[in-house]
Amino acid sequence: MIRSAATKPLSALSIAILSTMAIGRILRPCHAFQSIAVRRGSRINIVPSSSSPAPSNLHSHTHHHHYPFQLYSTDPSDSNKEPPNDNVARVLFLGTPEVAATTLRALHHHSQTTPSPPYAIVAAVTQPPKRRKRRGKILPSPVGLVAEELGLPVLSPEKARDADFLDQLEREIRPDLCITAAYGQYLPKRFLALPKYGTLNIHPSLLPRWRGSSPVQRSLEAGDNPVGVSVLFTVSKMDAGPIVCQESVVIDENEQATTLLPKLFEMGTKNLLEVLPKVIDGEITMDTATVQDESRVVEAGMIDSSEGELFPAQMTAVECHNRVRGFSMWPGTYLYFRVGDKDEGKEPLVVKVIESRVLEEKAEPTNFIEIGPKKGDGLRLVCFDGSVLEMLKVQPATRSVMDAKSFVNGLQGQSVRWLDTSSEKQVEEAKLES
Repeated sequence: MIRSAATKPLSALSIAILSTMAIGRILRPCHAFQSIAVRRGSRINIVPSSSSPAPSNLHSHTHHHHYPFQLYSTDPSDSNKEPPNDNVARVLFLGTPEVAATTLRALHHHSQTTPSPPYAIVAAVTQPPKRRKRRGKILPSPVGLVAEELGLPVLSPEKARDADFLDQLEREIRPDLCITAAYGQYLPKRFLALPKYGTLNIHPSLLPRWRGSSPVQRSLEAGDNPVGVSVLFTVSKMDAGPIVCQESVVIDENEQATTLLPKLFEMGTKNLLEVLPKVIDGEITMDTATVQDESRVVEAGMIDSSEGELFPAQMTAVECHNRVRGFSMWPGTYLYFRVGDKDEGKEPLVVKVIESRVLEEKAEPTNFIEIGPKKGDGLRLVCFDGSVLEMLKVQPATRSVMDAKSFVNGLQGQSVRWLDTSSEKQVEEAKLES
């Protein structure tokens, strides 16, 4: 099932995305998230939240890292709750960031509002709580926060291959179907063998193109258009399972990863909701789904922070712009500027490029940067081939994000040039290789 879609106004699910993102930024750990799992022999018991009296034979602990994984719940009996009837599939959800939290919320809402739903979400698995900001508090993931809000038990193993975690899934959770969305951990064969209907994954690319950890970033960096999302069965090999459905969409040439990723997960969630009944009733299986063409595989490798530097002496304006778009979430993109006419005694200024566009006009190659003549124009950078990148928003080191006019005003009439550091990088790389 392969479909395409045009860009549309905000839907109800889009609004849900914004709500979830806001909640993820605002919420702080509640008392229920202070509960932890305590091992007793081969069984992992749930310590109640502070709102419930703790049994005398259980003890609270604050050092989470002493345990192989943590199980949070607003109700100690939540992990043993059964779906309304035996015909309802037990679904285990796995995810971590805000886009996954939106998917969890949509799936839960659908299961609660649909007459005779074919499934019920019985628990959520997410990455362990961590410090989200330097010197900040240790916080649960966005999926952990939403699951807590929805009253779902939350498991957060350090590794998905942890034996105690897998034992708990077999004894207590007993999933019939697992759904993953940006969970962030490799799932072992023992896990994949648990659910009788398999494990479905939302992957934001048109597989088999861009298998791996950074599909949206790499697709934008490569200038792909259209882009899309796939729903597929999970197998041991990363993103290599048979495809259940795909949807493609044509995007604006200035679309950035920051805004595209939520859109693709919204599309993927809608597609997932459409195919879930067919997966549960056996119409769609690993055997009937579309096998991927291995000859068309393109890997979406992990991004290194060093990839954020732009090299106008070697890259065209389109290549620079696509990297700005693709790396908008992390690591960002940057250039080295020289401010003023004298080179001696001045450290280059590191400037992040936050927003850009490519001009149709060509210019004589130069390393001088000037602002355009019209109101709202950006800083114009001419690449080696004469193509022009216009930087609309920038962020000098230690400063806030600003528009081009504000940056020029701060120069107080001084000239500014971009520095060619490509040769220095090549020397460093050669030393490392030797």
